Amino acid sequence: MIKIQRIYSSNSTQPGYRILIDRLWPRGISKTKANLDDWDKSIAPSNELRKWFNHDPQKFSKFSKAYRKELAENLETPEFIAKITSKMVNSDIILLYSAKDKEHNQAIVLRNYLREKLSIKS
Repeated sequence: MIKIQRIYSSNSTQPGYRILIDRLWPRGISKTKANLDDWDKSIAPSNELRKWFNHDPQKFSKFSKAYRKELAENLETPEFIAKITSKMVNSDIILLYSAKDKEHNQAIVLRNYLREKLSIKS
């Protein structure tokens, strides 16, 4: 199963393979407190797309399409999918993000993209 969780959530002990998918390190979170298994900046939206989106819910639809296009063209995506697939054998995958908006962020787009690529039902 692929789950998403805000890195600032108090539920940081939830079992699973925990991977930060933000390009920038979250403010106020120490490396120890983050309780990460991995940090994959290469799978995050580009700086240009991230800055353009600026967490504006009205831009989310266009952001989603643009981010999915970046994922499809990203040379790191197949390796990321392979890593996720291998880790899913033994545990859930938890995609961690720092955005305040829990309904309009890159983790939602990435989770849905991975579910499609891996043929996982919601």
